[in-house]
Amino acid sequence: MIDFVRSIRLWFAPERIRDEGDTPDYRFSLANERTFLAWVRTALALIGGGFAVDQFLPDLRWGWRVGLALALLASGVLCSLRAVSHWVRCERAMRRGEDLPASRFPAVLSVVVALVAVAMVVVVLVGWEG
Repeated sequence: MIDFVRSIRLWFAPERIRDEGDTPDYRFSLANERTFLAWVRTALALIGGGFAVDQFLPDLRWGWRVGLALALLASGVLCSLRAVSHWVRCERAMRRGEDLPASRFPAVLSVVVALVAVAMVVVVLVGWEG
């Protein structure tokens, strides 16, 4: 738990990460940053999709619309938080000379997006209002 709190503190004080081990080759740090930005773009797309479902599908049954929108919005929130967490964990591992951390999050996110897509297929096949 203490390591988790310390990791969250590094989110808001990234200069303190320099206290962790040796400085890695800058190319690795920049690659880590590009990965972070890709996760943030994914989070923004999921959040935008959640708002789009809610705003542009008013004829969709309320439960379906809200459920799909919330699933996309929650996925976007988790993705954005995971992006910064993963960035810090990778940066720390590189500085310590450790293996990069493994993560199940990409698989979980993919399953959630696939489930939302299947739900959208069901909505399209069944129709909007019944």
